[in-house]
Amino acid sequence: MIQKVFSRIEELKDEYIRFLLDITAIESPTSSKVGVDAVGAYVTERARAHGWQIKVHKERLAGDAVSITMNPGAEGAPVCLSAHMDTVHPLGSIREMPVYTDEEKIYGPGVYDCKGGIASSFLAMAAMEDCGFKARPIKLILQSDEETGSRESEKRTIAFMCEEAKGAAAFLNCEPHKEGYATLSRKGIATYSVSVSGKAIHASECYNGISAIKEAAYKIIALEKKQDPEGVTVCCGLISGGTAKNTVAEKCSFTIDIRYTTEKQLDEVRQFVNDITATSFVPGSASEAVLQNHRVPMELTERNIQLLEKANTAFKVYGIPPLARRHKFGGSDAAYVTAAGIPCLDSLGVTGGAGHTRDEFAMLASLPLSAKMLAVIALSLS
Repeated sequence: MIQKVFSRIEELKDEYIRFLLDITAIESPTSSKVGVDAVGAYVTERARAHGWQIKVHKERLAGDAVSITMNPGAEGAPVCLSAHMDTVHPLGSIREMPVYTDEEKIYGPGVYDCKGGIASSFLAMAAMEDCGFKARPIKLILQSDEETGSRESEKRTIAFMCEEAKGAAAFLNCEPHKEGYATLSRKGIATYSVSVSGKAIHASECYNGISAIKEAAYKIIALEKKQDPEGVTVCCGLISGGTAKNTVAEKCSFTIDIRYTTEKQLDEVRQFVNDITATSFVPGSASEAVLQNHRVPMELTERNIQLLEKANTAFKVYGIPPLARRHKFGGSDAAYVTAAGIPCLDSLGVTGGAGHTRDEFAMLASLPLSAKMLAVIALSLS
């Protein structure tokens, strides 16, 4: 069966390169519900042509999340494939980064992160169906606001994804792939906004004012002392304050990105931020920190290690190089599935590079390879 599926993937790969070109040409930043829903509509239309079962989770601000099931009535535990439809590229980016291919690569906004994963998942499913696979349901779960940690949906799309994946034998997340590796653990992310208030006065009497900018600077330096690559890191990436160059700033605000390795460290993070916020480095200043959003870490589990071992055993039989386990500092939805107790492998999508930049690309040869890895895992679990 697997060799037949491999042959069918090779026969279908040009069709799915066009599929990837099509969905990449649909601009779908997280903030554009219209764009994200257009990607979902394209994929569900293709799924209907196969007769697959479709479930849509509606959202008002975020795009609608989608679950597509092949073999919905099969008795085996499902295998879930997953990717996200939203990108970080704002509307209009396609004018500067048009969608096209050369002999080796395909270029465009979100082609690598994560539309290539959508295309390889659909290719794997189509090839398995064409070869008569009916032993278990295969689900493709498409997230709509992954790039912002599901802030727009207030985590409702996460709940939908975890509900759809309940009872799965494996959850294979198709974030971008680094050749030779599968991601088994990731850091969690907490985003805080900090607002600082002081006392405005003319710059000629600055010694009588209370500078919110000065207080923010002290706080940022104190916060960014947390720089443990294997533990907690703090980065201030946004700051705003003041009204004029010759006026002591009454207000200042900044945003911090905090990464942590275990859920237990989130308590440490909260206490650390609260302590710094409560400290007035400039007498008379006042501050408040608000947790805007947070994403749980993908902690290393025995379930995920065992799933990778099973995958590598099958890869060896069918000539696919084994994957070493990898820890990534960026977040992904695989963390929530892992926390829900479902065996999960992450980063099984296409290879490429320059993600989140105007030079983003995916390697054409990685599209069928990703599909083959997904198919081998799904079929070898049967």
